[in-house]
Amino acid sequence: MDASSMQAPQSDREPSDDRTALAIVIVTYNSAEVLPGLLDSLACGLEGVVRSKVIVVDNRSQDRSVEIAQAHSSVDRVIQTGRNAGYAAGVNAATAEISTSMHLLVLNPDIRLAPGCLVILLKALGSLKNTGVVVPRMRNQHHLVSKSVRREPSITTAWSEALLGGSRAARMGLGEMVEDPVLYQKGGKIEWATGAILLISAGAREKVGDWDESFFLYSEEVDYLRRTREAGFDIFYVPQSEVVHIGGDYRSSNFLTNLTMANRIKYYRRHHGIVSTTLFQAALVAGECIRLLSRRPRTSALAAALGMWNGQNVAGP
Repeated sequence: MDASSMQAPQSDREPSDDRTALAIVIVTYNSAEVLPGLLDSLACGLEGVVRSKVIVVDNRSQDRSVEIAQAHSSVDRVIQTGRNAGYAAGVNAATAEISTSMHLLVLNPDIRLAPGCLVILLKALGSLKNTGVVVPRMRNQHHLVSKSVRREPSITTAWSEALLGGSRAARMGLGEMVEDPVLYQKGGKIEWATGAILLISAGAREKVGDWDESFFLYSEEVDYLRRTREAGFDIFYVPQSEVVHIGGDYRSSNFLTNLTMANRIKYYRRHHGIVSTTLFQAALVAGECIRLLSRRPRTSALAAALGMWNGQNVAGP
């Protein structure tokens, strides 16, 4: 897909009167270290967007996140949930106050927007028929393209990653991570992408509904994008639009590693029978056991996988 071929969003899809065309939601939790960089990048990221509104939802941060958001000129509203409600709950707290006639951009606070990246996404959303969600190309802090596109979790992806390792499985086209260089260069229809930045159409918002708060953090975007596809909408990767994603918190936190594993299993269990779920979970346990043997242990992830097998669950703090 060529960026020059994308047409601007149709006027009948834009809100009228005092409504804004694009609502931007940023969910924060102790995000003071990364939030200023995102807020400072909003002005250039919004170049070419006629109307927009920025809402920060804070999940009871213990740092200066709220103060930073309230003081920044780009922020129109700050919502304080009063509790660590989770990512999905934060999104829902904002969308409860946003008209369904507005497109919705969901952002992690560790995203940095490139100049004009959002108008490109809006044009793609308006020109790609039957599309409910578009995502940009993400680069990491070293400006390398992040492999942010994923396949729907399956027994094949789980066992391939367990036995081959995530990187090798991706290169062979068997893992959950999509490695295809053509996709990352030219774009195209995808199943889902990591949820650090998602532009959701007003039509998809109205039909798909709220985010599932039971996931607290991780796998909520997998669930939302699956429901988007089930509602009849397509999801597109648009590399003409670029952002930088710092990311990486889960790698240094046992709790987040535990939560990631538990929610992967919870999500799969919701959509598959007991035999399929058992095989999927066995693959995750096997993968973590192999990591132990290779001296790359993640004991919290293994404990979470085994705990979910015994019917335990992992809640948020």
